[in-house]
Amino acid sequence: MRFIKLQGAGNDFIVVDARGSDRGWTSLAAAICDRHFGVGADGLLTVNDSEVAGLRMGLFNADGSEAELSGNGMRCFVKYAVERGLIDVVDDSVSVETLAGIITSRVMMEDGKVRGAQVSMGEPRFAPKDIPVAVEAQPPLTDVQIEVDGRSFAVTCLSLGNPHAVHLTDTAVAGFPLDTMGPLVERHALFPKRTNFSVAHVRSRGEIESRTWERGAGPTLACGSGSSAVMVAARLAGLVDDEVAIHVPGGVLELVWDGRGEILLTGPAEEVFEGDWPDA
Repeated sequence: MRFIKLQGAGNDFIVVDARGSDRGWTSLAAAICDRHFGVGADGLLTVNDSEVAGLRMGLFNADGSEAELSGNGMRCFVKYAVERGLIDVVDDSVSVETLAGIITSRVMMEDGKVRGAQVSMGEPRFAPKDIPVAVEAQPPLTDVQIEVDGRSFAVTCLSLGNPHAVHLTDTAVAGFPLDTMGPLVERHALFPKRTNFSVAHVRSRGEIESRTWERGAGPTLACGSGSSAVMVAARLAGLVDDEVAIHVPGGVLELVWDGRGEILLTGPAEEVFEGDWPDA
C-alpha cells in the first residue's frame, strides 16, 4: 500500500488513497502510526469518494480511534489531493466531507505546489449536549470546574465537531504538566466521548502560546481544532482581538474569529516522504 507522510506545523499524518479499498483502518492506523514499529504519525488520513463534496476525508488517531475533524490534517489532505489532481479547485477553494460536516479550504499555491491552506473550521458549538459535557449550565461554558490528580482548575468547553476543553493560564504553558494532566482530562467523567485538552497563555491581544493533548493521540506539536478552541476561549474571555497568532511547539497558526460565525485557520502543509506499507 502506497502512503505519503505530510505535516502541518509538526502535526504529522500518513495519507493513503482508500478509494475502492476496504480494509480495517482502525487496526492499520494503530500499526502504521506507531513511532517505533511503524512509520510514525499523529494520525492516518484516508482519501475517499464523496457524493456531497470533492472528496471525503477519513481521520483515525494514532490509537486507532476515529475522529471528526483536524485542521492541520485537513491542510495535509488538501495538499495531497490537489497536487495529485484528485479534487477540483474552484475559485481557489476545495470542499471536503468529514464526520464534522463539509469543510471548505482556500488553497495557497506557490510554483504549482500547495504551501498551505486557510481552513473554515465551522462555527463553535457551546450547548452541553453538543460538546458533549456532563454539566447543567447555560452556554457558553467558560468556567467549568474540573478536578484531576488533586488539582482543580477551570476550563472552557466547546465543540468544533469534536470536543474541546481549554484552560487559560497566567503563566507560560511550558511549565504546565500536560503529559500527566492531559490523559486524565481526556478521560474525565465529565466528557462521555472523551475530549481534547489545551492549555493556553495569552501573551497579548494578538498572540497566544498553547499546547494540546489530543484525544487518541496524546501531546502533539500542533492541533488545528485545539488552536481554534483556544482562540474561542480567549475571545470569549475578552483577552484577544479578532485575529491572533497562536504559537504551538511546531510553529505558528493564524486564527480569525470575530465572536460569531465560522473560525478561519491558516497554516502550512509540507510533504515529508513517501513509501510502501506491506499488506501482510
